[in-house]
Amino acid sequence: MSIWESFDKAFLVNNRYIAYLEGFRTTLIISFFAVLLGVGVGLILAIIKYMANHLEKNIILTVLNWIANIYIAIIRGTPVYVQLLIIYFVIFAKSPLPPIVSAVICFGINSSAYVAEIIRAGIEAVDGGQMEAGRSLGLSWGQTMISIIMPQAIKNILPALGNEFIVLIKETAIVGTITVLDVTRAAQNVAVATFDYLPPLLITAAMYLVVVVILTKLLGTLERRLAQSDRR
Repeated sequence: MSIWESFDKAFLVNNRYIAYLEGFRTTLIISFFAVLLGVGVGLILAIIKYMANHLEKNIILTVLNWIANIYIAIIRGTPVYVQLLIIYFVIFAKSPLPPIVSAVICFGINSSAYVAEIIRAGIEAVDGGQMEAGRSLGLSWGQTMISIIMPQAIKNILPALGNEFIVLIKETAIVGTITVLDVTRAAQNVAVATFDYLPPLLITAAMYLVVVVILTKLLGTLERRLAQSDRR
């Protein structure tokens, strides 16, 4: 069988391309909502850690900072694959929720630990005088954080944050282990049906590659525009 015939059999015969597209749609859905969850939780964790280092100590803040540190240490110190299995087979074992919800929660939680450190580092990189300047203008701590600190921090964290999103999209390739029909699982199903693994896997790799290249270009464009605003 020629190379073209192998790819034709893996992609076009019996409309198998539909399985790839539906699987890839599932991959994008999981990635999108996991990113939202990861950024939301990560931002909260980052602010807690920043406040613990820069505001007057109190028992509530100390406890929250301790919880945040333990959370980040556990999530970053264990494989995402193991986390996925625990969430699906243990925590949501008797839940009527579809497996895709477990996948979103798992990858969102996993990403949040890394996002928290990225955001915290970005905030810490902003000159401390910026906070003092905002407070001297009569702004509250929260107003200064939102209006002055965070816009500058975003420029610092954008490259690392973009890289984390790209990694998250690729990590979702393991969701097939909990019966989620993503693009990788779709390729495996096609491979079993055609008795040929290489073409389906290459097709899947190409689909991931296209998305990663597009995201890289978009992030690069955004970084250049932010850099231009700095020079004005």
